[in-house]
Amino acid sequence: MSQFNVERIIGLLATDEALRHRFTADPPAALRQMLENGMDLNPYELEALTALDARALARFARVIDARLQKTDLSRRAS
Repeated sequence: MSQFNVERIIGLLATDEALRHRFTADPPAALRQMLENGMDLNPYELEALTALDARALARFARVIDARLQKTDLSRRAS
């Protein structure tokens, strides 16, 4: 089950702009929130995900078709 959640978190980070911004600002806090919302990770997976390069995630997100992206409208309005 845990590998499923690792893949899900990476997918969410790549396609959810608001989550990606929260992760960029504070990776441990963003991941803690996901754990509180039901994601299940072991300590090694949590450590590895915390160490993800936010710039690499942003680059990856830019090459994903916009129709698959969840836009952060709150950031667009400001």
